[in-house]
Formats: sequence, structure tokens, C-alpha cells
Amino acid sequence: MGPETADDAGVYRIGEGLALVDTVDIITPLVDDPFTFGRIAAANALSDVYAMGGRPVTAMNLAFFPACTLPGQILADIMAGGLDAVREAGACLVGGHTVEDHELKYGLSVTGLISTGRIVRNSTARPGDRLILTKPLGTGIVSTAIKADMVAPGVADEAIRWMTALNAAAAGLMLECEASACTDVTGFGLVGHACEMARGAGVTLEIALDAVPVMGGIMDLVADGLVPAGCYRNRDHYAPFVARSSAQEDRLIPLFDPQTSGGLLITLSPKSADSFLSMARDQGLFAVAVGEVLPAREHAVAIV
Repeated sequence: MGPETADDAGVYRIGEGLALVDTVDIITPLVDDPFTFGRIAAANALSDVYAMGGRPVTAMNLAFFPACTLPGQILADIMAGGLDAVREAGACLVGGHTVEDHELKYGLSVTGLISTGRIVRNSTARPGDRLILTKPLGTGIVSTAIKADMVAPGVADEAIRWMTALNAAAAGLMLECEASACTDVTGFGLVGHACEMARGAGVTLEIALDAVPVMGGIMDLVADGLVPAGCYRNRDHYAPFVARSSAQEDRLIPLFDPQTSGGLLITLSPKSADSFLSMARDQGLFAVAVGEVLPAREHAVAIV
């Protein structure tokens, strides 16, 4: 599997029933604390393997560091945060590469293992499936407010908690419930990644606006104009593929917000979706039904 349908990772068969899952992701700092930034960046990179139904096994650091303007301890703390997430994932950090650069960036190259019979793609949703989302939206908006020093500590703490959380448990439950398709919600926002799923499968994803979970304080930040430029780029780019509701524009903004280490967007049969939601509730995992898969209509995504 390659880039044909913009899947979250590449898959390469290495034996009977076994394949590698390969991905890479690098981000710029979203928070002030180096350790927390490292953990967020690592969780974000690991998420692509989980979205495919894989298990991360090895990771390599990729760091771009302004050595002339920042002390080396900052880089050490960033990598310690990344290692913390890698270890939680049960993977092994096996090396990496550092480049001197004027802008700080960090991420991971991750390799996972996957059974060829259990690959979960982003292009295989079926009409009649329900849509499940496993994290609330708003990390891009909160990150913008953090950079502007205009966010309440509680709002920032909630976003950091979601960004540092691995998608491992949700991915395991997704496999147990035999999901038909999945992607993780990252830079293209909920609507952008939903468009990729819909166009790949030749269906329409209907998203219920009132059902979409949003982090606390997000709408206040939107009202204050603390919206990342990437949010507007996502909205403008995907506009031709989206039928929008008549809701006020501000209410739609979080659906286009570029997420970092966002949740999984999963499609399951109605029976499997009920099982997923029930088991998630029993395990203390966040999961919300946000819509359904329809036969193809004029638009890839319909927000109602």
C-alpha cells in the first residue's frame, strides 16, 4: 500500500500474513515545555500506525535544532519526552538524525507490524456504517492561543492531555470490533480527513454538527479570533467537497481546525459501533458517534 488514497501509513509485505507499517511525522513546537512537546510529537507520529491497525515496534528521532540560539538541554528534554511516548507504546527507540536548523522541529519515523488480514484502510467505509470519533477537537485553536499567551491554564491543560494521549487503546478496540475503515484526525482537520475517507470509498460521510465533541473553551477562543491560518486553508481547500449546514460559521470552525495527535475517525457497522461505544465506556475511553456513511451524493461530506 502506497500513497494512492492518502492512507495514514505505507504497508509493505515481509512474509506470509505479515507486513511492515511505515510512517514519519515532524512538527514545530505547540507548547512551551520541551518534554511535553517531545511527547506530543511522538504521540502524533505513532498515531499513524495505530490508525492502520498496526503495532509500533521501532522509532527513530528526527530533530531540527537551532544549536546557536538554544541550549542543548532543551533538545535533550524534547527527546526524553519522545522516548517516554515510545516506551508507553511498547516500541523501541533505535536511533535517529539531528540537523542544525534555524527553526526547531521534532518528530519520529515509526515502523510497526501488522497482519495483512487486519489492515484498516481509510478508503473502505461502507454505506450504512456509523462514524465514531475518539478525541474532541480544538488542539490547533488552543495551540494558537498558547503561542499568543491568551489561553486559560485549564483550557491548555485539557488540550495537552489529549495531545499526549496515545491512540493505542482505541486502535485495539477498533480491531476487536472489526472496523471497516479508519484514519487519524490531524492536519487536515475532521472535515479534511473525512473527505479523504469518503472520496477513497466512493461514499458520502454525513457529520452531525451537534454531535461533534469540542474541547472546553474553544468557542470563546474562536470568538476572540485565535484561529490558526491552517484552519482557514482547510476550509477553503475542502469547500467544493462539503455541503454545509446553515449553522453560524463560527460553529463550523472547529471541524476544519488542524489537529495534532488527534483522535481516530472510525467507521463501523451499526452493531459493531454499539459494541465499540459500550466497550469504550466500560474501559473509560472517549468515543462519540458523530454521523454515518451514506451512498455517494453530490458532496463527499455533508454537515447537518
